[in-house]
Amino acid sequence: MNKEKDIHLTDAEFDKALQSSNPVLVDFWAPWCGPCRMMSPIIDELAKEYEGKADIYKLNIDENSQVPTKYSIRSIPTMIIFKNGQAVERIVGGLSKIALEEKLDIYTS
Repeated sequence: MNKEKDIHLTDAEFDKALQSSNPVLVDFWAPWCGPCRMMSPIIDELAKEYEGKADIYKLNIDENSQVPTKYSIRSIPTMIIFKNGQAVERIVGGLSKIALEEKLDIYTS
């Protein structure tokens, strides 16, 4: 199974993804965004490393406009961590893998 494909969310799949009992991190991005492209391999790695502890997804804002509008995404990359379906943390801009792990660990411990 191609894990890369599994982490891409659409507007239609978003609400179902938030029903997870795990914390959910959603990376709002676009292909033309340089910082988003820099974050992409970090998000991919974390999706594998946190499997079973957190659900990590990417949502392309160019292809999906409803969810970014609902959550007032004004700049990208923006990552939102959800717990029990509620947004608990918003991270705007690029972040190191270690810094992102520290944020996730707050909600997975």
